[in-house]
Amino acid sequence: MKLSKDPLNLIIAGVGGQGNVMASQLIGRALVRESYYVTIGDTYGASQRGGAVMSHLRISQESQFSPLIPEGQADLIVALEPVEALRVIAQYGNPSTSAVINSRPIYPTAVTVGDAQYPSLERIKEAIRELARKSWFVDATDIALSLGAPIYTNIIMVGAVAGTGLLPLARKTYEEIIHESFPGAHLGVNLMAFGRGMELVR
Repeated sequence: MKLSKDPLNLIIAGVGGQGNVMASQLIGRALVRESYYVTIGDTYGASQRGGAVMSHLRISQESQFSPLIPEGQADLIVALEPVEALRVIAQYGNPSTSAVINSRPIYPTAVTVGDAQYPSLERIKEAIRELARKSWFVDATDIALSLGAPIYTNIIMVGAVAGTGLLPLARKTYEEIIHESFPGAHLGVNLMAFGRGMELVR
């Protein structure tokens, strides 16, 4: 399969503890398996759990690119948290950007102690729909909890990305990487999480 553009620029965003770095590694390894060049650059806000975390993936059929995506040049944004989605799309998005967003918020400390307000999900959706060419909002955390733990959210989001067809990867390639990454007792539930994620965007 061919890239829709070269390089294809993907950002995976979330907050510390959500597993977006693992998600970027899974997608990156799947792309390398299919002979693409992939450069990954991770950026961290606050170093502790709960700070903003972003992984930049630059994907090419021809060569390596510098690890950080220039502002306004993301083609696909995958966000494990809604406000992070809005923040990243505002900075890195453009009228042709697509976005896959987990709809469950994680409230920062300023919100929980009453010093700041978290916007409603409807307001976030409206803003993102104005900024992105196409967007999918998925209840990944709710499904992860139904599978037994919120940590499966990131694998569900990888499945949702696969379901959009925006990356040139077959389901089999993702599943091979999941087999290698989660051998033993956790393999079955991670494969199930991936499959549920694909169903969310179909």
